[in-house]
Amino acid sequence: MTIQSAINKEVFVPRDERMLVAVEVKRRKRKRVPFLPTGGKGDYATYICLSVTNKRPAQLLVTKVKKFSGSSSFTRRSQWIIEQLRQVNGINSNKDCPEFDLVFDNAFDQWMASSAAEKCIFIQIMYHACQTYWQGKEGRVAQESKASREGQGAQVGTVAREGVLQEDVEGQSTLLHPKGQKTPGQKKSKTGLRKTEFVNCQSKLTGDACTMNLVIYRCRVFFKRMKNMVSNQGRPLSRGFQSPGDQRLPRSSVGSVVQKASLTLTERGRRLSRAEDKTVDLMYRAHQFADTAHKLSLKKN
Repeated sequence: MTIQSAINKEVFVPRDERMLVAVEVKRRKRKRVPFLPTGGKGDYATYICLSVTNKRPAQLLVTKVKKFSGSSSFTRRSQWIIEQLRQVNGINSNKDCPEFDLVFDNAFDQWMASSAAEKCIFIQIMYHACQTYWQGKEGRVAQESKASREGQGAQVGTVAREGVLQEDVEGQSTLLHPKGQKTPGQKKSKTGLRKTEFVNCQSKLTGDACTMNLVIYRCRVFFKRMKNMVSNQGRPLSRGFQSPGDQRLPRSSVGSVVQKASLTLTERGRRLSRAEDKTVDLMYRAHQFADTAHKLSLKKN
């Protein structure tokens, strides 16, 4: 089981959420609290996760998850709704780099991912998820605003027809409206949605060619991990002692293992990409179906 699968199963599934992507990060500038002891390096691993709720309307969430050394479980530390995420800063729009910033209403975090490829995967999936989420929310807000205006118009017409005419002292007639009822001439204030802003991000991360880029970045991440695994296999256990069973694998065996693992991961990346595309398509169709159903219900009423 991969780390992302373990985080999803342990942290998000019990809360009726589904994780879309996670990236392991560390702070570029470590925060220090004077009255708390500073921990040693490697005391915990931090993951920034993007998830969506299973209930409708779906809510997009950004969650900080930690795994402390000596523990096999993951701990949810902080969580924000996507409306609180003001800006995603990719730092450099000309080349791949592992640094990125997240600006919330009440927090500002400067992160560095394990690699540039992992950061690019995270930002790319987050961007397309935000676009889908905001499009769906704009449609719901527009429908609610339209329904509210139609309801107000019908209510004002009813009040005008059923108004009570009462003569005052001078013999004039006055149309009495219920207390608090707005007249047709009053204007209703409108506030637009404040979307998440993506700055200093490469165009290939915010463009349409998402499937191919995801496969490329996943391959980069995989080859880096395999390179680390091969280098770790070649190291002795200690300088002074080496167990009899600690024998280096021949180069041909290592090459075949790497080749098989590469083919397996490539196929898995393709399947994951297809699954993600289908998920986004189904989400979009679900929003369209909900919009159509809402329109039909308004027509019947």
